[in-house]
Amino acid sequence: MPLKFLNLLLFFLLLHHHHHHQTSADVGTAAYYGPPYLPTVCYGDDPSQFPADNIFAAAGDGIWDNGACCGRQYLVRCLSSSPESCIADQTIRVEVINQASMLDSNPSLNGTTMTLSDAAFLQIANKSSPVINIEFTQI
Repeated sequence: MPLKFLNLLLFFLLLHHHHHHQTSADVGTAAYYGPPYLPTVCYGDDPSQFPADNIFAAAGDGIWDNGACCGRQYLVRCLSSSPESCIADQTIRVEVINQASMLDSNPSLNGTTMTLSDAAFLQIANKSSPVINIEFTQI
């Protein structure tokens, strides 16, 4: 009896751990945008707040969180697109600096989960597809 109980407990712990691991990432879509990157909703006209490598994102309405999304960082990878444009096994870390609906430069597609700077987008996909399916995790 105790062994059966321990096996059952272990099973549930593994199931819970596996389930938790599966839900740690979200799935959404990403587009890209180019300069001008200023002004931003999060940092105004202060370019010193930008990540030095120009790897950043503008948050779509689904993750904007009334502005609480400013400064949040996400790990992002391309899952699929049509035509296929993902770069395999590439994950980037982006910081949210803007709200996608407020962008001055036209993103490749409005209504996406996030709009990536050109530099960020090109690290995980090529521009043959204006929108890609992504997996993203807040860190």
